[in-house]
Amino acid sequence: MALSILNNIPSLAAQNQLSITGASLQKTLFRLSSGSRINSGADDAAGLAIADGLRANVTALSQSARNATDGIGKLQVADGALSQVTSLLNRAVTLATESSTGTVSDSQRVALNAEFSQIKQEIDRIGSKTTYNGQQIFGTGSTSDPNKWVGATGGLTSASTIADDETLTITDTDTGKSTTFTASSSDMQDLMDYFNTGAGAADVNVSVSLDTTGHLQVADKSGNGSIVVTSGITEAGAVAQATISGATDVYLSDGTTAGGGAITTTIAAISQSSIGSSNTVDLSGDDLLSTSKAQTALTKITSAISNVAADRGTLGAVMNRLQSASNVISNQVQNLSAAEDGIRAADIATEVANMTKFNILNQTGISALSQANQMQQGVLSLLR
Repeated sequence: MALSILNNIPSLAAQNQLSITGASLQKTLFRLSSGSRINSGADDAAGLAIADGLRANVTALSQSARNATDGIGKLQVADGALSQVTSLLNRAVTLATESSTGTVSDSQRVALNAEFSQIKQEIDRIGSKTTYNGQQIFGTGSTSDPNKWVGATGGLTSASTIADDETLTITDTDTGKSTTFTASSSDMQDLMDYFNTGAGAADVNVSVSLDTTGHLQVADKSGNGSIVVTSGITEAGAVAQATISGATDVYLSDGTTAGGGAITTTIAAISQSSIGSSNTVDLSGDDLLSTSKAQTALTKITSAISNVAADRGTLGAVMNRLQSASNVISNQVQNLSAAEDGIRAADIATEVANMTKFNILNQTGISALSQANQMQQGVLSLLR
C-alpha cells in the first residue's frame, strides 16, 4: 500500500466503525434504562403501532372493569333497599293477619292500621330517596294514575289502535324538555317508535315498550328518575296510566367499535302504589280497619312480596352477568398486556450481552484509531 499523508484511510475506517459502535451502545443503554425495546418510532415503527393499539385496548378494558364494578355496586344498593322493603312487607303480613281475626277489636285495628300506614310511607321513602352516586336508583314519575297502563282485555299489543288526536306526553324535568305523540291513524307501535327512534327521541332520553302482559313501560335512560308521563289516550280500553322505571346502562369496551356494548337493566319504580315491576301491586288504598279489608290487603301484600322477590332475582342475575363480564375483561387485560409486553419490552439478558459487546468494541475501536493515527508517522523516517 502506498504511503500517503493527504488522507489516513485506516483512521477514517476506524472512526466510521467507532461511530457505528457508539450508536449501537447508546441504543442498548436506552433500552436498559427504559426497560423498553421501542423508544422511538425508528426502533420498530410497525411494532410501535401494534403495541400502542394494544395499550389502548388495555386502558379501555381496565376502565370497563371499573364500570362493571360500579354497576354491581349500584345494583347491590337497589337489592339492599328491596330487601328492606321485603322486611316491611313481612311485618305488614303480620299486621294484616292479626287484623283479619275476629278476636281483635276495632280500636285495636286502628292501632294496627297506623303501623301499616307507616310501613307504606316508608316504602315510598325508600323508592324516592335511595340513591347511588347522587342518582336516584328506583324509577319515579308522575302519571294520572299510579297503576300501569293496562288494556281492557289481557293488555295492550303493538297493534292496539289509538284514536286520532289523542296524545301521550313525556317530560324530562331534569332538562326541562318535553315531547308529545299525537295519534293520527296510529297504533301502539307508532307511539313506541316515536319515543324510541323517532322525533321524540331527540327530546327525552327514554325507552318505551310493552311487557309480556301488555303493560306500557317507560324507562328513564338517564337513571335520574326525572320523567313525567301525561296521557290523553283512552282507546283500546286503556286507562291513562303508565309505569316509570330507571334504566342502568353499564358500558363495556376494548376501545373499538366491534368490542363495545352496554349491559342494560331496568330498575322499576317502587312505592306503596306500585310494588314490583310485573303485576304491580297497589296498596295505597288499602287499610286494616275491618276484617274484610285486612284480608284483601293480606292477599295483595303476599303478591307484593312475590313481586319484590322476582325483581331481586332479576337484579341478582344482572349482577352475576356483570361479574362474569368483569372476569372476562380481567383475562383480556392479562393476555393483551402480555402481548404488548412481548412487543415493547426489552430483553434485559440480550441487552446486557450487547452492552458488554459494544463496550469492548468501543474500546478496541479507540485503540485501533490510535494505531491508525500513528501509521503516518512512518513517513517522517523517509525524510530523515
